[in-house]
Amino acid sequence: MCGVSCIVALEEHTKRLNKKNKDSISKRLDASFEKIRHRGPDSTGKWISDDGRVALGHVRLEINDLTPSGCQPLHSTDNTVHAVVNGEIYDYEKHRAEMQDKLGYQFQGTSDSELVLALYKYHGLSFLSKIRGEYSICLYDQERELFLAVRDRYGIKPLFWTVQNGELLIAAEMKAFLPLGWAPEWDVKSIVGGDFQIASATIFKGVQKVRPGHVLMCRSFGTIHEQQYWDSEYPDKATKDPRTEVEMIQGVRDRLLDAIKQRLRADVKVGVSLSGGLDSSVVAGMVNHLIREGNQIGSEGVTERLSCFGIAFDEDSGFDESATANRTAEFLGVKFYKKHMNEQELANSFEDATWLDEQPNPDLNFIGTYCLSKLFREKGFRVNINGQGSDEILGGYNIFLPDYLREPDHAFSGLSAPDDVRLEALKESEDKLNETYGGKLDLQGTSVARRQLNNTLTPAQMAAAFPPLPVKEGFLPANNKVDPQLTYAESVDGMMLNKVNERWHPLHTAQYVFIKAHLQNLLLSHLGDRGEMAHSIEGRTPFLDHHLTEYVNGLPPSMKIHRDEHGEWIEKYVLREAGKPFITEEIYKKKKHPYSAPVQYPRGGPLHSLLKRLVTRENISKLGFLKPDGLEKLADECFETKHMPTFRLVISLAQWVVLQQKFGVATSTSEEENQGLEQVQSREGANLCLG
Repeated sequence: MCGVSCIVALEEHTKRLNKKNKDSISKRLDASFEKIRHRGPDSTGKWISDDGRVALGHVRLEINDLTPSGCQPLHSTDNTVHAVVNGEIYDYEKHRAEMQDKLGYQFQGTSDSELVLALYKYHGLSFLSKIRGEYSICLYDQERELFLAVRDRYGIKPLFWTVQNGELLIAAEMKAFLPLGWAPEWDVKSIVGGDFQIASATIFKGVQKVRPGHVLMCRSFGTIHEQQYWDSEYPDKATKDPRTEVEMIQGVRDRLLDAIKQRLRADVKVGVSLSGGLDSSVVAGMVNHLIREGNQIGSEGVTERLSCFGIAFDEDSGFDESATANRTAEFLGVKFYKKHMNEQELANSFEDATWLDEQPNPDLNFIGTYCLSKLFREKGFRVNINGQGSDEILGGYNIFLPDYLREPDHAFSGLSAPDDVRLEALKESEDKLNETYGGKLDLQGTSVARRQLNNTLTPAQMAAAFPPLPVKEGFLPANNKVDPQLTYAESVDGMMLNKVNERWHPLHTAQYVFIKAHLQNLLLSHLGDRGEMAHSIEGRTPFLDHHLTEYVNGLPPSMKIHRDEHGEWIEKYVLREAGKPFITEEIYKKKKHPYSAPVQYPRGGPLHSLLKRLVTRENISKLGFLKPDGLEKLADECFETKHMPTFRLVISLAQWVVLQQKFGVATSTSEEENQGLEQVQSREGANLCLG
């Protein structure tokens, strides 16, 4: 696990390079390391090519191979291929033996990251299909002058890139660019259109994410392009699945147990997140089962009990599930450490957690992840095995229900609800969700976006979940029309649109779009890597192991959302059944409760004081792209009215202010404002000449 900072001089920049530049490059990398030291507090490493064209930097969090042989950058035995790797590569022993046998590769240590060099040397670019895990990789093949930047299949580990002053810059976090010559500017088009939440853009102009399942390539310091190496797939909705329910349940159980077993290995202490929900409870139960079977977890002895970690909110908030987690811990007989998150804790960590996340989130749940990781660290743990991704691949969110009900499930061989029952449930679920979103949803399916995405409602719900910002007219398109739903539709690769719209069941279309948008761009960041790495904790996500997800994606929709004998629609049905031997009856029967923080707090409390300090007319004006009028009052109003959309808007505004202050972002100006400024300067210049 680590953070990376890399510099590749492009062709137009190489003329300015010489060997004396190496000292300057080295100093720039050192300064970049300091911005992401939380990702790797144990050591730093760097490699700069003799001609100064390529520089690889690495800050290390020691997880596997704690000896100096595990330090990075890594170099092939013939010293022609160089790499930095962030994350974990699994199936280490199998691949190591194969490479020693087939290639005669001599490994220098026992780090899983070293596999990347051997696999690349043997398989070339197709090595990407061989690796399994959570990772981002930067690799330079010196003989071919080929630079690669790779992100894992689901985007569990972050990777950003930008071109500045003739250099391609790559880093695990955008703040690492600050010492490398980058001056941040708001990308207002991305902010207004929602691209940073959905697609490859970020909140900053000229900075993009390497997309999940993609490799960014630069050949001979010339053209930069991105190439896809993996994508989610779903079966044709008209093809009947011949498997029995028992067979499919066992298939999920076996693959999830294997994914978890792979993630037990580490040379440091490994713990498990435990909320009061199904996903983390199944993970904890399965880890406990594997330990009892004699598997070692991390550096702990096989006789050690499992250690679990959880968050508790105030009992009267309506968001606290810690009592259920306590009962699960007692049932499993594990150690359970708990962090109580009161209002003061949330206020104290708000600004630091926002700076580390690098984009706004209209919910305070990201602070819970930030503080939970601190608890892991305080107890001496470095790895967190968690339940991230389960809701997305197994249909766990209530927003998926209408799209499941939209069409019959012809792939399912079991009993299905009659059409009249299904259609009645569809209308009821749509009306209920529309009420939640204030009547803003397009229930008639009249939008172009819905027609492009198999008539699914999920993108509309996702777009409505984010409070609209009061953007100045000069920053909007000429017709002032912005449609985030179209951003969702247009973010789907053109080659996939036919499958999305014609071949897949609407539930699978909805899951695909959600995974492409919010899972990779928000949830795996806010509630995953960024909150974990803030305190140097590596997160491991067995539900997003592609051996498991490819199997789950191939299941009929009715194995994910299922109608029980009482006529209730049960989310994550196959997981409940697969995990039943490892969890309590309470968890088995429990309905989904999304992880979120409380939204109602007293006037005059710590959060009220914090938001009033941040959401001021002066601070909002410095952003440049928002109308400041009336926004300052909202910091008081939301605590008086307890209106949730207003509270979420105020949280977002406060985060924009924090990001502007921490990154030193220049105030945005529209084209109209720029023209006005130029006219003023022209008049002032004329007056000066006359004087």
